[in-house]
Amino acid sequence: MSLAEETEMVAAEIDEFLSGTETGVLALADDNDPYSIPISYGYDADSGAFYMRLVSTPDSDKRGFLSSKPRAKLVIYDENDTQTRYRSVVATGTLEQIDPNEMSVEEIEQYGEARRPLFEIWGQGKAELDIKLYRLKPDELTGRRTEVDRDS
Repeated sequence: MSLAEETEMVAAEIDEFLSGTETGVLALADDNDPYSIPISYGYDADSGAFYMRLVSTPDSDKRGFLSSKPRAKLVIYDENDTQTRYRSVVATGTLEQIDPNEMSVEEIEQYGEARRPLFEIWGQGKAELDIKLYRLKPDELTGRRTEVDRDS
């Protein structure tokens, strides 16, 4: 088994992939201190923006990083069941908090697309949780795909 060449995805392939995928890893940085978390998202192919609902607790690292308006990278990837194809997209930009009172109908719909993943389970009561809505409009969006040639 050998790898076929790695190929850069075109915009239409990236949009199709992101529209059919719901989870990724959000990486934030504050100077030289990194922080990464699994998240779910909604994606709007027309605007190229990602929408996410992030929950934190009062003393969490997440809350500290989010309050610093950090640069962010969102990594989305998948492999098919037979492991003959791998795809990944990396979105880079600044995470922007959204005021729910200023949201458009289209933005509200995007948050509806972001499912609540199983890893989002909290031991604290709701009063201790800080739930905020964010948008990531990437400055850079790249995608790659690799196909495995099983006949080699």
